[in-house]
Amino acid sequence: MSNSRRFWMGVLLGAVTGGALSLLNKSTRQSVKEDFKVASGSVAYIVKHPDEFFSQVKETAEQVRSTVQQVSEDVSYIAEKVEEMKDVPPQVAHIVEDTKKAFIHSGEGSASGNEHTDGQAFRTAAVVDTDINRSPEIH
Repeated sequence: MSNSRRFWMGVLLGAVTGGALSLLNKSTRQSVKEDFKVASGSVAYIVKHPDEFFSQVKETAEQVRSTVQQVSEDVSYIAEKVEEMKDVPPQVAHIVEDTKKAFIHSGEGSASGNEHTDGQAFRTAAVVDTDINRSPEIH
């Protein structure tokens, strides 16, 4: 007898022995008996109605396939958005740099650099176009 076969025979013998010993407990025996009744009833129903059983299996398999496809699409969408977000920080840095330059260039003619020559505080606004299909632009 090969070692592998001897091993599996030992596993089987151990399982049968362990199962028999566990049945010495009355509550375990009752639980196993109830579970066996339920399982045998299910098997009997499947034997009598195989078309219904296989129809349910096919339906469940289709639901699983559909769910896996939806999850795959969701993951692809998220991955695409993550790639788009990788481009945002350089664009934001560019907008900040342009805004900084606008402040510096417009303030060069004033005495303090923060006011126009007429004494009013320098104010500027940058509007960022956030259309997802285009890169942000300052208007």
